[in-house]
Amino acid sequence: MKGIISAVAIGVALFALASLSFSLKHALLIGVVALLVALWTNGAIALGVVSLFPIILFPALHILSLKDVAPNYSKSIIFLFLGGFMIAIAIAKTNLHKYFSYKLLSLFPNTPRGIIYSLAVTSALLSSILSNTTITLMLMPIGLFLTQNTKLKVRFLLAIAYGASIGGIITPIGTPPNMLLLGFLDDHHILAPTFGEWMIKVAPVALLMLLTVPFILSMSVKNEKIEELKEAAVLNSTQKRLLYILAALVVLLLVNTPIKPYYHGLGLNEKLILLGFGLLMFMPKIGFLTWDDSRDIPYEIVFLFGAGFTIAKAFAKTGLAADIAHKLSFISNMPLLWMLFFIALFVSFATEVTSNTALTAIALPIFYEFAKNMGDNALPVMMVTTIAASYAFMLPIATPPNAIVMSSRVIKVKEMAKVGFFANIAGVIYLSAIAYVLWAN
Repeated sequence: MKGIISAVAIGVALFALASLSFSLKHALLIGVVALLVALWTNGAIALGVVSLFPIILFPALHILSLKDVAPNYSKSIIFLFLGGFMIAIAIAKTNLHKYFSYKLLSLFPNTPRGIIYSLAVTSALLSSILSNTTITLMLMPIGLFLTQNTKLKVRFLLAIAYGASIGGIITPIGTPPNMLLLGFLDDHHILAPTFGEWMIKVAPVALLMLLTVPFILSMSVKNEKIEELKEAAVLNSTQKRLLYILAALVVLLLVNTPIKPYYHGLGLNEKLILLGFGLLMFMPKIGFLTWDDSRDIPYEIVFLFGAGFTIAKAFAKTGLAADIAHKLSFISNMPLLWMLFFIALFVSFATEVTSNTALTAIALPIFYEFAKNMGDNALPVMMVTTIAASYAFMLPIATPPNAIVMSSRVIKVKEMAKVGFFANIAGVIYLSAIAYVLWAN
């Protein structure tokens, strides 16, 4: 109950402060969003329940009508993520992720630095196609049992969490903020990158982070002793069948990706591809799931998407995004490089104290006000805003992977903040520089 009371107090306080410089409707929206963020953060009410609050609160407070709110919970982009969840559950059910993990671990030297790199790379690669939250949960037991050395355990767990956040940006389905961006681009009739185009754009950022962050993590433990790794098990027939299906999915996504002007792709809707392969997991003698397994689908994340899309729409439709953008008008006078750097820095550190999904929902309509008149440079601005929300490494509440490894009770917040600060700075520099050099025109 204390968590609910404190969240309401935060909402009322933000409403009161906002009313000093914003209109009543804008102040109400700020207060409601503050309430939602506080409840998401303190866990006083279940995530899925809080995520449904906008359906009641926004119409009741005349922020948006029910007709404007409800469709946000059934956007087509959500079905892409549902397909991804179904595939993730199949991988977990067959234990295929463990095979991948041990195989990837075996590719690196059996030293503290080698293991840290292997855990980060493994976490990043798996998180690029599956939920980074799911992958962190899957890999955390491995990080805990690789060693009895507490100091190493801390670094191993941080490698898993940071790797998941780093890898989550590699594909559009790796992390919730990416999905919010695709929905936002669709709403504003901006051509979104295809699966392949997205990967090509963000690969340099992820690669530089995977080279830098594990090195930072391993600096103080490189001379620690490490136990021998276990051998990976042989794939069974069920795992092989799933592996073939996943390979077919990857090939189809790659073949469907246009390489203009030389190749225009197959023209298939990627949302339908992912949902189709997800439903294939339930097909008799082909798939691996029964309807009972659908209970493992994190529906609360689906509702969270709906809430995020609703917040983004409210910021845009009520004019609050334009109002905030006007107050940040000094950004528009910056050279593009410094604008990208400021946006990355602002978002990266702002999301340390709140959900990266919620912050993305708030930040996208704000920074779109600067981007919409920038022609081809609008997309780089929006992508920097989105990716920076995933590159927050200092505090547990910043991203789900951070919160998950903190639940091990092995890591102290002080240590996560100390290492995470340097990871944040690296992310901001790499992201803004690559966006300017490779994405902008």
